Amino acid sequence: MTTSAIIFMIISMLLIWGGLLTAILHLRKHPDIPMSELPKDHI
Repeated sequence: MTTSAIIFMIISMLLIWGGLLTAILHLRKHPDIPMSELPKDHI
């Protein structure tokens, strides 16, 4: 692999794993609403 390909791969991996980590942390702070708590007219 060339140097530019390795750099691009590292940047891509950081973006993907960073997005996953950000999503996990966001869901920990703001969990989804359970289906039992939704209003009946929402369905």
